[in-house]
Amino acid sequence: MGSVSIAVSGSAAATQSSGGGWRWWKNSGGGAKNGNNYVSGDLCDLSSAFGFFVVSFVVLGSIAGLYCRLMLTTNVRAGLSSLGCREDNEGSWAIGVFYGDSPFFLKAVEDMNVQRDKSAAWPVANPIVTCASASQPGFPSNFVADPFLYVKGDVLYLFFETKNSITMQGDIGVARSIDKGATWEQLGIALDEAWHLSYPYVFDYKGHIYMMPEGSAKGDLRLYRAVNFPLQWKLEKVIMKKPMVDSFLILHDRKYWLFGSDHSGIGTQKNGQLEIWYSASPLGPWRPHKKNPIYNTDKSMGARNAGRPFMYNGSLYRAGQDCGGTYGRQIRLFRTEALTAHEFKEVEVSLGLKESIKGRNAWNGARTHHLDVQQLSSGEWIAVMDGDRVPSGDVNLRFVLGCASVLGVAGLVMLLGMLLGAVRCIVPLSWCPHNVGKRSDALLASENPNSFTSKLRLFCSRLNRASTSLHARIKVNTCSGSSILGLISSVAVLLTCIGVSYIYGGSGAQEPYPLGGHYSQFTLLTMTYEARMWNLKMYIKHYSRCSSVREIVVVWNKGKPPQSSDFDSAVPVRVRVEEKNSLNNRFKADPLIKTRAVLELDDDIMMSCDDVERGFRIWREHPDRIVGFYPRLVDGSPLKYRAEKHAREQDGYNMILTGAAFIDTELASKRYWSKEATAGREVVDELFNCEDVLLNYLYANASSSKAVEYVKPAWAIDTSKLSGAGISQNTQAHYAIRSNCLLKFSEMYGSIANRKSEFRHRRDGWDL
Repeated sequence: MGSVSIAVSGSAAATQSSGGGWRWWKNSGGGAKNGNNYVSGDLCDLSSAFGFFVVSFVVLGSIAGLYCRLMLTTNVRAGLSSLGCREDNEGSWAIGVFYGDSPFFLKAVEDMNVQRDKSAAWPVANPIVTCASASQPGFPSNFVADPFLYVKGDVLYLFFETKNSITMQGDIGVARSIDKGATWEQLGIALDEAWHLSYPYVFDYKGHIYMMPEGSAKGDLRLYRAVNFPLQWKLEKVIMKKPMVDSFLILHDRKYWLFGSDHSGIGTQKNGQLEIWYSASPLGPWRPHKKNPIYNTDKSMGARNAGRPFMYNGSLYRAGQDCGGTYGRQIRLFRTEALTAHEFKEVEVSLGLKESIKGRNAWNGARTHHLDVQQLSSGEWIAVMDGDRVPSGDVNLRFVLGCASVLGVAGLVMLLGMLLGAVRCIVPLSWCPHNVGKRSDALLASENPNSFTSKLRLFCSRLNRASTSLHARIKVNTCSGSSILGLISSVAVLLTCIGVSYIYGGSGAQEPYPLGGHYSQFTLLTMTYEARMWNLKMYIKHYSRCSSVREIVVVWNKGKPPQSSDFDSAVPVRVRVEEKNSLNNRFKADPLIKTRAVLELDDDIMMSCDDVERGFRIWREHPDRIVGFYPRLVDGSPLKYRAEKHAREQDGYNMILTGAAFIDTELASKRYWSKEATAGREVVDELFNCEDVLLNYLYANASSSKAVEYVKPAWAIDTSKLSGAGISQNTQAHYAIRSNCLLKFSEMYGSIANRKSEFRHRRDGWDL
């Protein structure tokens, strides 16, 4: 049968076939061209749409680039090792060390105030073994995990899984410490097989040292014997032809007991299964426990082993993994109540470890899944534990979310173009199958209206009608139309930044920067009074989450002091109340400060944790200098105090403001409160200003070499302008007082005008 044409809105036509299907096409001027069903026109003006998309791409791309520059932190891991430390979907595991009088009262190494001058670590801080340190011997590593200690006299050996960055499989690495675990020498790879290895359980038996690593990918459980400890091992025996996961064995009541998980069975709950086997010897033969599987339950219940078992006060304790939410989320500890060939019972007890609330900025902020705790000959307990700052699968999840954000941006750009009239059709009809070539009435009549091509044509035509209808209904030149355009544009910009952050911004963690493979911590000190509480609360909440901050000290100069509990802080907050309201209190000696480094930071300055960590890294290289973020150049005749702009114009600086600077607290207080500085302190009290200027003069006067170092922050916000509680609101008067200070201090301690340092002298580019 034939077809009937119906005119629609003067520029488009629809054809209804005998089957009832509608066919839309463009028709400029209401006529056909060359007899084809498809006719060119202005409904789908691809040139205007292409131009709109190009402009949108340039604008949003520029916004994304600016966002990357200002907001996204430097990829710390990329600079850790030339080969290793690549982003890995399994995580970014690292290893920390802990000490205590018992296995239930463990403290991190940084809380023990272990000092190491060679590594500029005051104190040494966790993690003590990372992908970077494991990569040093020439074996690139993406992460390190599953640590086991082996104690040999006063020497500690650490065996651990290291994921090879090239082969992407686990090998067994080994390190050695001669200072009770504060620092570690990487010895290399102890065991490397053609399959994945992890969980290197090391133990003694009849004068030999054995290792029982997980090698479930091979389908069995193997025992290796050291022939040249710790780097050469020989396969002793395949003790079980089962793909056992995270297994350990222990001597208890004159039997050897093997605990492990077999995830290969039908109906087995992954990470929720546990089996027990027993034997008269570690070499076997092994007999199954009567109640096997001991557990086949939810993965959050701690069935899968989480390290070496230990004895304490006559009781056997087993660590298990809680894998609820993500793999290796936390460690659960169990005390064994009964262990025989026919019975097994254990009860959960508290491990006593305090979880970090710094989130991804903490090396173990997201999860920890392995513990080995042992008692040394001195009676002290030492433990090694792994941790990760991101959950399992974070890399893939971020990529998916980033791609979803980009698709959302594309949809919003399309919608914006439709409202503006730049995009007049969503799908050009020439792309649809029925628009290719001439089509006879007989062919049209024979088409099935329920076929895929018919449905596709109908869908395309409806999409295009939606574009025209939307443009007609929402008038962009009205107030409501403009509001809708603004909202769509804002959401598109927001999704652009989110997408870029997910795809290019790394894990979102603002990690510390190691020096010589070691980490450390510093104390944050600020001086304030009651009128600035709004600033202070926001300040403490933000900076307490920075990775290397150990404690925040608030020097309270005036008014009723707050309580430490008034603040939302991830680290201890100590309020030091002063009797006298003096700016000299900033550099007062404080014996309660446990770190050598102190960041003097005004409570009205907000910057990223990444900037703070970079500054701390530079100070650790130059602890005898004032390292900070606000440079000044003192010069001219007479000397005049000017803003940073002057230093930039002259391409140099000779002063760093201590309102945002790292100092050696002992060195700074010794110089500031010396007899020679008495006259300078009196000037500070008289003018209630210039304490930072005085410290710069004292540093310069005490050293013939460079005394200051500049680090450029990505961004910094002065929150005093929001609260109206700034100390130096009148800039002109403030600068005049400081110029007067320069003249007085130059007479007292000599000029610093000739101590100019240049910008852009650092190879890392952090002083641009």
